[in-house]
Amino acid sequence: MASTVTYSVTGMSCGHCEKSVSSEVSALPGVTEVAADAKAGTVTISSEAPLTDDQIRAAVDEAGYELVGRSV
Repeated sequence: MASTVTYSVTGMSCGHCEKSVSSEVSALPGVTEVAADAKAGTVTISSEAPLTDDQIRAAVDEAGYELVGRSV
């Protein structure tokens, strides 16, 4: 079952930041679409397989940024 979740991310400030986060998150299994927005400080992830917050946090950390939680 496909799902879309938006997370708050700190530290992104430019297009390069967005690409770094998108690249790392896109590598997770089942991810079909990623939209990082530095201005809003968010990353929206669509996936075909369930992902845990820890998986997302690890990918965002790998890109050099901090996941601070799910956005509402």
